[in-house]
Amino acid sequence: MEPTPTPLRGALENLHLDGAIFFRAEFTENWAFESPLRDLTQALRPGARSMILFHIVAAGRCWISAVGGEKHWAESGDVIVLPYGDDYLMGGAHPAEVVPILNLMARPPWDTMPVLAHGSGGERTDIVCGHMYSDDPLFDPGMRAFPSVFVVRVPDGPAAQWVASSINYALEVSTDSLPAAPSSTRLPELLLTEVLRIHLAAAPMAESGWIAALHDRVLAPAMAALHAEPERRWTVAELAGASAVSRSVIDQRFRDVLGLPPIRYLTEWRMHLADDLLRTTDLSVSAIARRIGYDAEEAFSRAFRRSRGSSPGAWRSSQRRV
Repeated sequence: MEPTPTPLRGALENLHLDGAIFFRAEFTENWAFESPLRDLTQALRPGARSMILFHIVAAGRCWISAVGGEKHWAESGDVIVLPYGDDYLMGGAHPAEVVPILNLMARPPWDTMPVLAHGSGGERTDIVCGHMYSDDPLFDPGMRAFPSVFVVRVPDGPAAQWVASSINYALEVSTDSLPAAPSSTRLPELLLTEVLRIHLAAAPMAESGWIAALHDRVLAPAMAALHAEPERRWTVAELAGASAVSRSVIDQRFRDVLGLPPIRYLTEWRMHLADDLLRTTDLSVSAIARRIGYDAEEAFSRAFRRSRGSSPGAWRSSQRRV
């Protein structure tokens, strides 16, 4: 397996994941369900923009698809990842009526570990469902560094043994621990990071998205300059100069690969930095605004509300209540 490219290796080494929550699912053929993850996200982590979901298939076989997307099949030992908490459908080998997942479980908070049991009594599929939170740009729904859903088939070798031991740990935790109490060990974080490494090493280079942009010969220099000085009043001409291309070329390349014009991307990057500063520091909103390039707190607050749906102060309060 080829090593993960350098920019991604750096991103993964600095990845911050938080608050693993597990519960188990026992499905028997025929079965299928749909999951509006936004409802579950707000129940498990109030104030979070989204949560990362990973399904560990402990036994059996199943399919999963983002709403409107193609089906991906997974078997025992595979790990399914939904990096942006998108709504999804999941089912077994045989056709079945699709039911809402919230119909299969009691509403949180839970006094005991919930076990999703659903199906018609046929062949069984066991799944460990894990939820984690991250404010890293790799998991920013606006950046879309990964596909909406993907399945990782762990190759034979040391990585397979490591992931298998992690699956056993997850099964143990999901049996013995309450879902409302995030795991105190970094093993779930390490498991997901290793799964991402395997996926990135095996997947073909994407043509669009944040990861593709890191390797794009036109975008990479401009992004490096922008990330180094996010507070600077960048113009499209200056970003074009960093990449030694014309303004029209850099503008179109941002749109083609990232789906955003350059200055809009700068705003989204600043909002990501603001997220981190609001969550991890006691800096005032006005100080944060200045640090990321806004002269006026009001202008920063308007931009933050447009991007995050709440004021900086309200967002900070919601994060610290978790």
